[in-house]
Parts: sequence; structure tokens; C-alpha cells
Amino acid sequence: MNLNKSKIFLILSLSFLSGIFCRSFYEPDVFWIWIFATAGIAVFVSNHKNIKAVVFSLAAVFFLAGIWRTDSALEKTQNIPDFDGEIADTAYIIKEPEDKEWYKNVVVKTKDDRKILVRAGLFEELNYGDEINLSCDPEIPQNFSQDFDYRMYLAKDGIFYVCQKAEIEKTGKRMNNIYSFVLELKKKMEKNVDRAIPAPQSALAKGLLFGGDEGLSKDLQESFSKTGMTHIVAVSGYNVTIIAEYLMLSGIFLGMWRKQAFYFALFGIFLFVAMIGFPSSAIRAGLMGSLLLWAMKNGRLANIDNAILLAGAIMLWINPLSLRWDIGFQLSFLATFGIVKMAPLWERYFFWKNKALGIVDIALMTISAQIFVFPIIMYNFHTLSVVSILANILILLIIPITMLFAFLSALSGFIAYPLSLAFGWAGYWLLRYEIGVVEILADFDWSSMEINNFGASGVIIWYIFLSVLIFFISKLDKKEVFA
Repeated sequence: MNLNKSKIFLILSLSFLSGIFCRSFYEPDVFWIWIFATAGIAVFVSNHKNIKAVVFSLAAVFFLAGIWRTDSALEKTQNIPDFDGEIADTAYIIKEPEDKEWYKNVVVKTKDDRKILVRAGLFEELNYGDEINLSCDPEIPQNFSQDFDYRMYLAKDGIFYVCQKAEIEKTGKRMNNIYSFVLELKKKMEKNVDRAIPAPQSALAKGLLFGGDEGLSKDLQESFSKTGMTHIVAVSGYNVTIIAEYLMLSGIFLGMWRKQAFYFALFGIFLFVAMIGFPSSAIRAGLMGSLLLWAMKNGRLANIDNAILLAGAIMLWINPLSLRWDIGFQLSFLATFGIVKMAPLWERYFFWKNKALGIVDIALMTISAQIFVFPIIMYNFHTLSVVSILANILILLIIPITMLFAFLSALSGFIAYPLSLAFGWAGYWLLRYEIGVVEILADFDWSSMEINNFGASGVIIWYIFLSVLIFFISKLDKKEVFA
């Protein structure tokens, strides 16, 4: 095997990610770790002039680095002591409060830098950056389902305590920073959307612009879930990738050169991430979407493996617990990777033979992403949407136009209400169509299936199958190049 710089980087990245994966799901015996480390040192000492031996030794180091980084993060989540008595202190709200059906989730940080998830009243006026007087009895979070590790879901973000009941009083002081300004702007834009577009279309418009389905009714949320369309109101790499593709196509359609269209789409992604307040999920999704844009700009859609792996390695070095306990990370990474790895197959048989206003591009990108993420969805949510691909094809094509009208309606609301109403009216009919498609497809009894016996072994088998498929696709590519 010829080891060029690209292959060496690939091997080392995969070694680091493999170390994180192993430690996330298993606790390796210290004896075997020492055996592995000793073998790496022995190979290096005896064959340090052999490039393959050096790469093997470095791979061992990177693998152990992944284990060490994950182990150090996991150690912080273990043996959390019970909170000593009631807390009565000032704290700052460090994350935008999240509205639930009957309450509001608020993440605060106390003076001693402890993060606490507080359950507050739904109608309490609380915002990011507010200083509050907090009085509650913190407790360690408990898991209420075998299917979802709620404690580790919070622990991955450094939250080790929750307050089910709390007394909250705002002091009137606030943290003043750019993030606070962005969130205030977002809230005002949401109000402009509510003024210009009636419900439930306004709730979908806000979900498309800023992420989240809290404004949708429970029935409508269930319909989106049945049709596999929840991702359009979630900040995911899949969502941003589709938007990036359409922005790129739109720029070219408007007469821009490929380079200009790239920067146009890149600005669109940055604007999207900024509007929802730069949460980690949006930054991750924006990074994945930007990588895909860069590949499309340079005509290297099928050759950005290292860039995606580097992005994943950096994000997991920062927070290695995301690999197992952050489903959003899994979906973003796998959806982007799926689009990239399936690209050679689509390019050979579809892209250059069946161009039709980007319809084929969007459809095939959707299929690629679905192929790579559906085992994770079935494993975690136990559902399989039969109509997902059809729903995505019918809806995704007009999502960017819908977002444009919703954004213009929100923005023009600061200038003139009639103008905001005009843009809102145009967006309303598109939103109504999208909701109509979702409701019609969800009404079919066979629109989704409940999968209860899809375990970890099913996930592993599926990704082994995909790996073999990708291997043969790459072999066919090489044969065509040499031919």
C-alpha cells in the first residue's frame, strides 16, 4: 500500500476516532492498553526507518489519545455528589430558555461555575444573559426510560444537577454581549412573523428560520415525525447541506460564477447560523454544510473525506461525549458523509444525464443522507418512515424559497408592516402546501412503521454493508480512471 500524505492523515484520524468510539461504548482493560502501547513502541524502535512502521506506531498513539480524551471526559461525569442542601444564590442564564408543553427549561450557571437545569413556569419572562436570584433544591438527574440516557445527555454539556421546582426572581442585571443581541433580534423577528403569517404556518416558518418545532401542535409534530420531515425544523447538517446546495444552484442560476456562488451560499449559511444564536448544533451543522460547499466549489465532492474527518475529530476532541450521547452530532456527521460517499454513484448514473432544475440533485442528496442516518433513527426512535423520500422530494425543493419569504417578512417587519404582510402572504401559500403534503402523507396507515427489535447489531451490520458498498464504488471509480 502506497502511503501518501492523504492516506496517512486518514489512518491517523480514523485511529483517533476509533479510540473515542471504543472508550465511549466499552471500558478497555488497562492490561490490553499497555500491550497495545508496548507493541507500538516496539514496532517504532525496531523499524523507525520504515514509513509503514512509523505510521502504525503513530496510529497506536492516536488511538490511545482518543481513549484518554474520552476517559478524562467520562471521569468528570462519575461519582457526582448529592447537592449539599438547598441553593439560594444569584446565577446567570447561559442558554436561551426552551419552551416545553407545560414548563420552560432554563440552564443557569452559579457563582461556583456549576451548571443546573431549572424547570421554570412556562410564562415566566426569562432570557439568555439574565441574572436571577435562584432558590431551589438541586438533585442528580434520573433516567426514566431504558431507551434514553437522560443523565448522560445532560452530562455531556456539563449539567449534573436539575431543579424540578424553583423560585426565580430577576435582578434586572444582564450579561451584555453579541449573543444576547442576536437572540433579542431573533425574538423580534419571530414576533414579526407571527404578525404577518397566521398559525400554524407561522410556527413552521419560525421553525425553518430558527429551528425548533415547539410552536407546532402535537398532532402536527407527530405528522412531521411520521413522514421523516422533522429535520426541516431542526438544526442539522442534513438541513444545512440541502440549503447550501440550493443556495449554490441559485447563485449560479442568477448568473454568478462558481466561486461567487460559493461565497454567496457561504454567507447564507453564516446568516442562518447567526439568526438562531450560534448554538453548538448550528455551528456543527454550518461547518458540515460549509465543507460540502467547498467541495462543490472545487469539484471534489467525492474527495473530502479528510476534511470531514478533521472536522469530526476537532469537535470530538472538544467534547468526546458527543459521539455516543449527542444524536444531533451523529446525524449531522453521517448525513454529510453519506452525501459525499454516495456522490460517485450518482454522478456516474444520474447527475450528468438527468439535470432538471436541481430536482435530481436534491432527490439524490436526500436519498444519500437517508441511507446513512436511518439506522440511527430506528435505533433511537424505533420508527421507520416509508414515505420519507417522497415527502422530502415534494417539499425540499421549495424550502429555500419559503425561508426567503419568511426571512423577508421578518426583516421588513422592522420597516413597514404592509411590506411584511406581502412577503408573509407569499410565504403562507408555500407553508400551507408543505403542511398539507405532510398531513396527507401522514394520514396513510402505512406511512411509518414501528421498529422495536432493531438493536446495536442491526446498526453495525448496516454500516458494514455500506462500507463494503463504498469500497466497490471506489474500485469502479479507479477502474474508470485507468481505463
